[in-house]
Amino acid sequence: MVNRNIKLNSKTILVTGSPGFIGANLVIRLLRDLTSGHIISFDNMNDYYDVGLKKYRLAMIEKAAAGSSVVHTFIKGDLADKGLVDKVFDDYKPDIVVNLAAQAGVRYSIEHPDVYIASNIIGFYNVLEACRHAPVEHLVYASSSSVYGGNKKVPFSTDDKVDNPVSLYAATKKSDELLAHAYSKLYNIPSTGLRFFTVYGPAGRPDMFYYSATQKLVAGKKIQIFNYGNCKRDFTYIDDIVEGVVRVMQGAPEKKTGDDGLPIPPYRVYNIGGGSPENLLDYISTLQKELIRARILPEDYDFEAHRELVPMQPGDVPVTYADSSALERDFGFKPSIDIETGLRNFAEWYKYYYIVGKK
Repeated sequence: MVNRNIKLNSKTILVTGSPGFIGANLVIRLLRDLTSGHIISFDNMNDYYDVGLKKYRLAMIEKAAAGSSVVHTFIKGDLADKGLVDKVFDDYKPDIVVNLAAQAGVRYSIEHPDVYIASNIIGFYNVLEACRHAPVEHLVYASSSSVYGGNKKVPFSTDDKVDNPVSLYAATKKSDELLAHAYSKLYNIPSTGLRFFTVYGPAGRPDMFYYSATQKLVAGKKIQIFNYGNCKRDFTYIDDIVEGVVRVMQGAPEKKTGDDGLPIPPYRVYNIGGGSPENLLDYISTLQKELIRARILPEDYDFEAHRELVPMQPGDVPVTYADSSALERDFGFKPSIDIETGLRNFAEWYKYYYIVGKK
């Protein structure tokens, strides 16, 4: 079997937002696949959700590192701390930077805007400045499907205009793309933004619907289904997201000079989404089936009594649907893991983490 990750061997790779959901899975994948190099994890371990879950992911990273020939270093810190960010770059001189650190969550941004400005704007600016002075071979950073806002045209394409965000979170992610483009143009920094579509899977974020719904059902509480169930989401399993990120890391946009003698920005943006949106009610039905199969809920559980159809919430959009053809064209990859497989893996993990592991 050909090792597709050979280009990443012997590299120093900085991953911010580890041990977040995507960050932890990416670092574990790199530690398992690579045969040399140094991975630096960076995260502030904030309490936006259960810190215990982040510690669990960090322990999984450390377990993977123990069996790897790749060196791993974890640094606890905040991207908004420019002095610390500069020191990390000075001390370790990363070749590749994967910026996954961000304050996530659409609804949380409505009540806590300052956290989003500090993390998603100032923090990302500090990363860009550090990349400018390093310099780095490739900056890969997380954007979001939320930048498409209320776009009516589907599937969402990276060629679409995204000038009408419907949440502060979306506005900060679009701002990151603009900042990255400016830095790519001014300082010839190869950068690639990735618009992730509704990522889910084991040890995910507890504020994501599939996870919070499971916790409520287990506790005998009602789950709220927004827009009366008339929502479609391009659910993308975590392994597909990580595969996309790993491939993109190895394909930095080429540096070129324009007719004016100035750099043509080595800048790209890709969608990473399944390309087949699922109706929210169908997704919930699959989740319920897998929770019963894993014996997290009894077979006679009354789901109808625990469901409440409610209106759309501020900042939400009715449909997300990715056109990932550019990712497939340039990197030969398209997400393909179906929701039954993904939710089954989540249910098995949930049983282990909350039930079996607590005995």
